[in-house]
Amino acid sequence: MFMAIRHAEPTATAPGPDGRDGSAPASARTLRSRLEVLRRHRRWLLPLIVAVLLAQMAAAMITTAVQQTPTIDEPVYVGTAEVYLEQRDLRYNPEHPPLGKLIITSGLAFTDVHLDPGFTGDQTALGRHVLYKAGNDPWRVMLFARLPVIALTLLFGLVVFAFARDLVGAAGGVAALALYAFSPDIIAHGSLATLDVPAAGFLLTSVWLLWRARGAPFRYLPLAGLALGAALATRMNTLAAAPVLLLLAAWSFWSARRTPGLNPGRRGTLRLIAYGVMAAAGVALVAVAVVWAAYLAVDPRPPWTTPRNVPDIGGKRGLVTAWLPVPEPYRDGMRIQFGIEYSTQGGGFLFGRRYFGSLLYYLPAAVLVKTPLGMLALWAAGAVTVLTARRLRPAAAYLLLLPAVLLAVLLDGSRGFGVRYAIFLPMFLAVATAGVLVHRRRWAYGMTAALVVFVAVSSLRTFPYYLPYSNEAFGGTAKTHLHLHDSNVDWGQDLGRLADRLRQRYPDERVWLVYKGSGVPSYYGIDARDPFTAKPEDVRGLLVISNSAVAKAEPGGPLEALVESSRPIDQVGHSITIYRPPRASSTWRRPTPP
Repeated sequence: MFMAIRHAEPTATAPGPDGRDGSAPASARTLRSRLEVLRRHRRWLLPLIVAVLLAQMAAAMITTAVQQTPTIDEPVYVGTAEVYLEQRDLRYNPEHPPLGKLIITSGLAFTDVHLDPGFTGDQTALGRHVLYKAGNDPWRVMLFARLPVIALTLLFGLVVFAFARDLVGAAGGVAALALYAFSPDIIAHGSLATLDVPAAGFLLTSVWLLWRARGAPFRYLPLAGLALGAALATRMNTLAAAPVLLLLAAWSFWSARRTPGLNPGRRGTLRLIAYGVMAAAGVALVAVAVVWAAYLAVDPRPPWTTPRNVPDIGGKRGLVTAWLPVPEPYRDGMRIQFGIEYSTQGGGFLFGRRYFGSLLYYLPAAVLVKTPLGMLALWAAGAVTVLTARRLRPAAAYLLLLPAVLLAVLLDGSRGFGVRYAIFLPMFLAVATAGVLVHRRRWAYGMTAALVVFVAVSSLRTFPYYLPYSNEAFGGTAKTHLHLHDSNVDWGQDLGRLADRLRQRYPDERVWLVYKGSGVPSYYGIDARDPFTAKPEDVRGLLVISNSAVAKAEPGGPLEALVESSRPIDQVGHSITIYRPPRASSTWRRPTPP
């Protein structure tokens, strides 16, 4: 496929001694006829390939969105988005800026969602109220909340294609888009009403526009500022990207204005630096304006009342928070995020071991487990090529510097909850992978095509269970729960599938449920009891436990003892395990009340 796209571009052949094309006449005529066919159809061939790749991605994401029940974070965002829509109030979910939830609101606007104007409660209770207690259909509400994120994810696919095509041509664009479109992590989180994919996609868009600004700074730098502002107005963690993008903005302006091979002299160099600084300042002003616009679009009424749960952050982070020219709700959101970062010491689960505190290598290890093997190989090859190929070396700062900085910031934190925090990696590195095709050799095209097919097969095999995906080296999707937990495998998404399984295979069984998620089991027809509220000998029938709960079970505690004494008999969505308890369960005791 990549060879066909490459050869579809006009080429010239050297004439032979007789004035005709070099090579044997018959083969030359055959080659010319084939190239003519490719040139004739090139106009529709490339758009067709792009459309097919995005169509399969859309089908995968919509299928996932239809089948999955709300994950842990989604009800909060959906409830907050509905408050935005009806009450124009910022009081819920202040730890995240409003733009991502406004995107979700664009889907909810097409549904008749009811919200009790007299509701009082926290953001978690708000989400449950909107989905399960206000007379709404949670299946319909969640689908319409997820559709705008799905559409945005597809648009970011076009950005990946355009960025890679700018670097190495149409074949590189197709290779990058294929990796993006078959990425299990992007499909999984791009089909949810969450903020991870929108924030990362806006960062990628900003970097692509900064790359284009090297040729037309006055056209693309303001657009890059808009994209940066959109990222900042979606998730707080994108703030770490702002200094890098502003440096790239200054460098893009420098590259556009300087004359290659000409020494501008000391005065000319200082002038270019000053212009670059001014260009970066302009990008920053546009980005800040977008952040302000996002907050004013929800609630233009001053003043803002600081929530009770906002911690007092001191030190350098406190100074940065106080001096940033952003709305006061944004500053309070930053303080909440810093407070979460400081207090997130509960530990996690990695490679079958529960740990406490934070692990520096958690996120790289999780990425290694949850990325297709062919994709890992292409990422490595693309990064090396971008760093070593002379033609692509200027792009290294744009494609590799920002992901490296963001990853370093994440490693310094303690967010051992999933690769969704590093969802920018499959976006940026998909574009970097296109660099392999800069060699324009048959082996490069063949290797890339073979590895892309490997990725596609691995991704399609996990359909429609993209959230718990892991590659073949770690046993595949069915074994992910043995290595990782939380949003890597079990985020509460399979409550509906559990209801179907119990109804179809175990219709008359008593069910004991330990569920980790935001869904309400009874709404889906699951009549279950809590095993910790009964005597051990009464736990009979089916014991259903979320795999994340199993992973974080306290050593020597009641849940671990209960699991070890029971026999696993079924799996639901690779995130929930069904056990058969023993006839007399006497190996564990009820937890002592505090």
